[in-house]
Amino acid sequence: MKGLTDYVLAPLTFIGAINWGLVGIFGFDLVAWLFGPATMVSNIVYAIIGVAAVIWLIWMFIDRPVR
Repeated sequence: MKGLTDYVLAPLTFIGAINWGLVGIFGFDLVAWLFGPATMVSNIVYAIIGVAAVIWLIWMFIDRPVR
């Protein structure tokens, strides 16, 4: 699971965070700009990034070392 976390989940989560930062600071939605606002493709991208973030968050709690 470490490879999935490092190479898939973390980058997708960071991409989502950057997009939300752009929306919050500049009012610019990069995903909507690339794929069109409220299109099926942009909704799929949002869903994939959201699922990746949730899985990564859960994995971070599971993979913590026991103290």
